[in-house]
Amino acid sequence: MITINLLPYREWARKKRREAFYLQLGLAVVGAIGIAAVVYGVYEARIAMQEGRNRLLQAEIAKLDEQIKEIATLQTELDALKARQDAVQSLQADRNMPVHLLNEVVRQLPDGVVVRSLKQDGDAIILGGVAQSQERVSELLRNLSGRSAWLHQPQLIEITAGTMNFNPGGQRRVFNFSLRVQQRKGEAGGAAGVAPAGQGAAV
Repeated sequence: MITINLLPYREWARKKRREAFYLQLGLAVVGAIGIAAVVYGVYEARIAMQEGRNRLLQAEIAKLDEQIKEIATLQTELDALKARQDAVQSLQADRNMPVHLLNEVVRQLPDGVVVRSLKQDGDAIILGGVAQSQERVSELLRNLSGRSAWLHQPQLIEITAGTMNFNPGGQRRVFNFSLRVQQRKGEAGGAAGVAPAGQGAAV
C-alpha cells in the first residue's frame, strides 16, 4: 500500500530523529539501571560474605577469650599450689634446724667455753656464755666464721671480765660474753665435710 506523507519532509525527519533519541535515551537509562543493579547485587553479596566472616571471627575470638580466662585461672591456681609447695618444703627444711643448730654449737665450742643462753630471732642466734679467757672467745668466733656449715658471720656483742665461785677451788677469773651469729639453711651436705672443733668443757 502506498503511504503518502502529507507533512513537510523536514518536520517529519526531525520527529523521527527525536523518537530515535528518546528510544536510545530510554535504552541507556534501562541499561544504566541494569548495570547499577548488578553492581549493587555484587557488592551486597560481598558485604554479606564479609559480615559472615566477621561473625565467624568474633565467635572464634570469644572462644579464645574464654580459653584465655581458663588459662589465667589455671595459672593462678598453679601459682597458689607452687606457693603452698614452697611453704611445705620450707617447713620441712626448717623442721630439723633446731637439732642442727644445737649440734653445731656444741661442735664449734672450744675447750674452756660454756654456753649459758641461746636465743633465736629469725636467722640470727644470740649466744651468751662464759669463757676462761678472751682467747677462747676469739677461737669460738674463728670456728663460727670459717669452720661451721650451719652458722656464719659471728659478731661479738659484749665481753666483760668477772669472777666465778668453784667448789672446790674458790673464785676464778672468767669472761662473760655475748655474740650474734647468722644461721644458714640447706647446708646439711656441707656439714659432713667440716672438721669438728674442740668440744666444750667445764670452766
